[in-house]
Amino acid sequence: MSRAPVLRSLVVGLVLLAVQFAGWPFYASAAVQTEMVAMSDGVKLASDVYVPEDGKGPLPTLLIRTPYNKKGNGGTAGIVNKLGYVLVVQDMRGRFASEGHHAIIFGNDGLGGEHQDGHDTLKWVAKQEWSNGKVITYGASALGIAQNMAAPNAPEALKGQVVSVAFSEYYHQAAYQGGVWRKELLEGWLKQTKMDDINLPTFLQHTTYDDFWKKLSAEAHANQVDAPGVFHGGWYDIFIQGSINSFTEIQSRGGPNARGKCFLLITPTAHGAFNEAVNYPNLAKAPINSAAPMNILDYWVGKPGTDIKTLKPVNYYVMGDTVTPGAPGNFWRSADTWPPAAKATSYYLHADRSLSTKESAESDGKLTYKYDPANPVPTRGGQNLLITKGPMDQRPVESRPDVLLFTSEKLAEPVEVTGRITATLFISSDCPDTDFTVKLSDVFPDGKSLLVTDGIRRASLRKSYEKHEPLVAGEVYELQVDLWSTSLIFNKGHQIRIAVSSSNAPRFEPNPNTGDPHLIPGKTRVASNSVHFSSKYPSRVTLPIYSEPKAN
Repeated sequence: MSRAPVLRSLVVGLVLLAVQFAGWPFYASAAVQTEMVAMSDGVKLASDVYVPEDGKGPLPTLLIRTPYNKKGNGGTAGIVNKLGYVLVVQDMRGRFASEGHHAIIFGNDGLGGEHQDGHDTLKWVAKQEWSNGKVITYGASALGIAQNMAAPNAPEALKGQVVSVAFSEYYHQAAYQGGVWRKELLEGWLKQTKMDDINLPTFLQHTTYDDFWKKLSAEAHANQVDAPGVFHGGWYDIFIQGSINSFTEIQSRGGPNARGKCFLLITPTAHGAFNEAVNYPNLAKAPINSAAPMNILDYWVGKPGTDIKTLKPVNYYVMGDTVTPGAPGNFWRSADTWPPAAKATSYYLHADRSLSTKESAESDGKLTYKYDPANPVPTRGGQNLLITKGPMDQRPVESRPDVLLFTSEKLAEPVEVTGRITATLFISSDCPDTDFTVKLSDVFPDGKSLLVTDGIRRASLRKSYEKHEPLVAGEVYELQVDLWSTSLIFNKGHQIRIAVSSSNAPRFEPNPNTGDPHLIPGKTRVASNSVHFSSKYPSRVTLPIYSEPKAN
């Protein structure tokens, strides 16, 4: 999900990275032939086919399906063709030169929907005279999402997939993270690509995890995926948890050709360039680059002499302090599984605004703030698409009265946090509904507070994402907030910080506090929101603390 030129550059970049990794030279643009490929319902999708002029066919195929215009891939094809592959690039339904209508976007690719464009295209490719019947799908962002949606129950022709920065779960990762509308991401993207005519009002209508969203869950159908994949994500990417979940679910539950045969790569990147640059050492030394070594693709299609036994399934970058010389972190780690073994450690929030592993001694502690939807906390960095992104300094928003800070003492030793992070808050409000946000930051000795990751949860969806249940004024409720995953070493002398508030806009649509599912201008309430701390109400964040395994 990105602007077309940016996305096209990303896709080309992935191929170029693969070529660079393998040591192949670059080649001139290849000749193209455009085919109008008929889908099961008769709608025809425009598909550019690049066949090697001097190749000895039939050959395996690299398939890219895109909503961003198939044109302009001759340079990429020149590389792909010289590596012994046909390249097919297709405009998705209703986009550019293809017939039909795009709605529901990503709902036309597979998963038992009305249209099976991904499956129909795979079948068409396998029948062509230049094809040996073996296809690898490829692409990032929207192109990766299209792959995820087509992978379950795909035709036998699908031998592998290279999926970069894509969601595995439509509702929870793209539309309503924590039950809150991801306004900047999905609404912004739909309007920018001019696909908001039907998609946007439909998505806004379905505010809970109902049958509409369940039918669009690729993750729920992981057991029906029978082709291996390389899944690439970034720690600050908009879909980092989707990349992880695609790998873990298919690796453990996929069909016999996929289960145990997938790869996960996580880089310290966002969905585009950071707004405040960070120079991560050793970044170029990834064991597997974001395009996957060509020997993986060659192995999948059965090229002789290829072997991938030496590659570990999981490869991720452990971030760290990039300013202090000799600071720990900023290296690659390879593993057999995800997540790595770690000790789930609770850091308790205290009424004196401290954060520690000691349980709260307060008998009835709480902190209260006013949350006004007309004046939300502005987004500053994080996992965003069209606005500021990456590990930005949070101090400009941390001084607000509607932001509660909880900070640990300076660390006597480095602390590595690697894995999934959750917060458990005990909250109350004087409104029928509201939101609670949680941010994790790395506080440097100079006071700089760099965002690591964050999450949000709608209070009315505290029990289930399938049903809104209003709050009763003054009653205390337990609320789970998912901050997704990270890998970072907090350096000695740094501090761990948790920031709690009720808004983060426009990353998330502000809650009107009225019980309405979406913000209605002129119809809002100012909420008095409280976080509670005591042995009865132990508000806390749970961090997966990693330590190196002891040698046998």
